[in-house]
Formats: sequence, C-alpha cells, structure tokens
Amino acid sequence: MKTIVVYDSLYGNTQKIAQAIGNGLSEKVKVIAVDGINASELKMFDLLIIGSPVHGGRATPAIDALLEQLPAHALEGKSVAAFDTRFEAENQGIGLRLVMSVFHYAAERIAKELAKKGGRLIAEP
Repeated sequence: MKTIVVYDSLYGNTQKIAQAIGNGLSEKVKVIAVDGINASELKMFDLLIIGSPVHGGRATPAIDALLEQLPAHALEGKSVAAFDTRFEAENQGIGLRLVMSVFHYAAERIAKELAKKGGRLIAEP
C-alpha cells in the first residue's frame, strides 16, 4: 500500500507527528509538507493522511487550500485519515474551554472534507 502523509507545521510539532506516523507504517510511505505537494499527486496513493496544527478550530490555510483544490470525487476508493496537534481543553481555564467547545479541532474538519471528496475514513481523527 502506498501511503502519503501531508502536513503543515508552524513550530515543528505537527511535522514530528507526521514523521512518527510515517516511521510507524511498514508500507511505502512519503511524508511531505503541504507546500511540497500538488493536489493531483494524491491520486497515486492508496492511503492519504493529512495533519495540521489547530488555528481557531480549523486547519492552516495551506491545508484548507489543498483540500479545496481536490475535485469532488478525487479520493474515491482511497483510504484517508486526519490528525491535528493541539492542547487539551481539560487543562485550560473556563474561558478557553468554552471557546474550544465552540470551535472544536482541525482534524474533525479535515476528515469531513476528505470524506466529502470520496475518501473512506479508516480511523477517527
């Protein structure tokens, strides 16, 4: 199975997680930053994993742009998964926990977009 892990990272944390995911898979794996991939290249892989840090409950603009570039059924027959890097709400003050309950996290939104493009979600974000 050919796998690609696409990520965006601002401080290096999401990159480290992406590389750990790539290292943990035994198949042919390509780990690449979002600015180094063209949406049309994603057709060549059986498994697509996308990761992003959380920005106001969303993925980074670069990840959002990649997902928008994908045609409606571009991921038909492909397995997909999503992850994000975040801090847990339980460890935050009441104000921040309230904001986080409204905005949620990026991985859920990424997974939803991947499924809308025809991907089959193989794991919960």
